[in-house]
Amino acid sequence: MSTAPRPPIAPLSLSLVLAKLDVGDAEDALRTVAGQLLDAGAVTDAFPEALQVRERRYPTGLPTPVPTAIPHADPEHVLVPGLALVTLARPVPFGEMGGSGGEVPVQLLAMPLLTDARDHLAALRRLMSLLQGGTAVAELIAAEDEETLRARAEELLGRTGETEENA
Repeated sequence: MSTAPRPPIAPLSLSLVLAKLDVGDAEDALRTVAGQLLDAGAVTDAFPEALQVRERRYPTGLPTPVPTAIPHADPEHVLVPGLALVTLARPVPFGEMGGSGGEVPVQLLAMPLLTDARDHLAALRRLMSLLQGGTAVAELIAAEDEETLRARAEELLGRTGETEENA
């Protein structure tokens, strides 16, 4: 039995970028992002509901230097792999990851869109490590428009991919 080595995970490409999204709560944020991904043909019709259900069951708010949430749905709901990156106009409470019952005032949503369950955990780990860099993430939050946010995110994601490939 031969086990071929898996190729390295490619850098996540940006599927959707929204700067300064003005929403009232976490459900509104997820509904808005899921709707845009659905309109773009990146996800299935079941994705918006699956995203909400998963977030209620397994909250994704992280108390990182810039509080972030990593909401996601199972791979069967994703048609085109990538990453949705959204900055919020003002902090929005998300449940804290790990089930502590607390809330995190989220300023950034990083939503991995994965079609392969085997890549799921690795991509989440990579995103979490990227989000620990307070200065880099603060630059994302400071972006006033989608063009600036996309450029800063592509630079950050590219640096992270290079670091992993050289490791």
